[in-house]
Amino acid sequence: MKKSLLIHPEKEHIHRDVEKGKQAVDNTSNSVMIGFRSSVVIGFRSLILFIMIRLVVPIIVVIDFNWYEWNLGSIKSFKPSLLCVQGSKLFFLWAAVALALVTTAKSAWFSDPSYGGRLHQWTDVRLTALTRRHVAKLTDFGGVGDGVTYNTAAFAAAVANLSKVATDGGAMLVVPAGRWLTGPFNLTSHFTLFLESDAVILASQNLEDFPIIAPLPSYGRGRDLPGGRYANVIMGYNLTDVAITGNNGTINGQGQVWWEKYRAKELQHTRGYLVEFMFSNGVLVSNITLMDSPSWNLHPVYCSDVVVSGITITVSSLTSPNTDGINPDSSTNVRILDSYVISGDDCIAIKSGWDQYGIAFNMPSKQIYIKNFTCISPTSATIAIGSEMSGGVEDVHAEDITAINTESAVRIKTGIGRGGYVKQIFAKKMSLHNMKYIFWMTGAYGQHPDDNFDPNAIPVVENINYGDVTAKNVTMVGKLEGLEQSPFTGICLSNVTAEIFVIEKKPIWNCTFVEGVSTGMSPGACAPLKDMGADASTCVP
Repeated sequence: MKKSLLIHPEKEHIHRDVEKGKQAVDNTSNSVMIGFRSSVVIGFRSLILFIMIRLVVPIIVVIDFNWYEWNLGSIKSFKPSLLCVQGSKLFFLWAAVALALVTTAKSAWFSDPSYGGRLHQWTDVRLTALTRRHVAKLTDFGGVGDGVTYNTAAFAAAVANLSKVATDGGAMLVVPAGRWLTGPFNLTSHFTLFLESDAVILASQNLEDFPIIAPLPSYGRGRDLPGGRYANVIMGYNLTDVAITGNNGTINGQGQVWWEKYRAKELQHTRGYLVEFMFSNGVLVSNITLMDSPSWNLHPVYCSDVVVSGITITVSSLTSPNTDGINPDSSTNVRILDSYVISGDDCIAIKSGWDQYGIAFNMPSKQIYIKNFTCISPTSATIAIGSEMSGGVEDVHAEDITAINTESAVRIKTGIGRGGYVKQIFAKKMSLHNMKYIFWMTGAYGQHPDDNFDPNAIPVVENINYGDVTAKNVTMVGKLEGLEQSPFTGICLSNVTAEIFVIEKKPIWNCTFVEGVSTGMSPGACAPLKDMGADASTCVP
């Protein structure tokens, strides 16, 4: 085994902290492990029993589950001549049946939407992130956690040095308790940034510390202003197997100065984000707190296999501009689990590029799974889709959603010039309290990157399904406004109960250019959502 670049005298202490994080993973995955093993055990028992009886030789079957992956490691004392014994055809038949049972059980387990599909992949990511071979502390690179000393060079040196050994079993940088002031810095592959429980990374409030970087290609310009954008506080570009996790340490963007300058129109470029991953796969963000971002908090863009689990996002001001919580953008296979967001904008916003730039880039967001999520956002949505959705958004599943003092539960926003599509959206088991709208869809969203958008790029919205919703103190059940050129179709609402806060002359439904069905609605749905009766099947199984 190769040695790390650094031999830390307190490495044992670091590993104790890591073990705390691993325990949380173990608690989550134990029940899954038991279920999977029980699913495959019949197949293996059949195979082993036949071998023992038919061949009557000492055989040892080595089974390595490797955290939800299985393989038949070796069959010791298995001689090639045994394949020629009478009944070898039956042997292969039994083996094929056993393997089929295992494969079927595995496929059914991992594709089950109840578990978000591909569950083994994100569990592997979480475990890998906590078991890196090479571990060092930020203080080994001159870091000082007094809240005053700049640590930009320390973070850069730590990542650069650990990147040299990261391919040898991975590397972990531990940020100890303290307040670590820094400018922007980059991460590397096969790498974990681990924040101890009282660790706080503080973003610099000096705008000169943030260089200007290129705009996203699917946006064509900065989101706030034309041209480039300020660097993100923490950035990962073209990475594989990268994690930010810990014992609920904090990354504080200290965004107040950015908000003030944005409102005063004093910025020359678009604000950066607190954490952004680009063109990366195998991304984990878990067990940390993000707060007071200059703009969006967590932005995986052009990524795949992303897990966001057990995080808290908060702001010191609910009027902070554009402080979205979690924004999957042109990304595939994203899991957002067990998280809590207080935001000045959308708690989750699923995106895929802006007008002609998003259409040309042509990278959708799909296979998005959200479970056990809580949102507080008085002026925006719990889950928004768009408005930048020109690359398409599809196959989104959300369940066990709680929203309090939030403008809307699910909002789809698009407009002429966006193009693209929103389809196969499923949300169920939503508990809502003090809401302006439950369901909100609009095809009249403006804001274009420039005057070169295509007025013939008409978005398609179809197959939108919501079920098992309870809401209290709601002003409006649904504001559903499609496009005359392209009505929103295939809308299905089932088992929705809303207690209305009555405002004189305020309608509880507004439905134009939409088509769909409903069942089990109280109060009843608008006319374009045809009531299919109490015996109709639910929209979201």
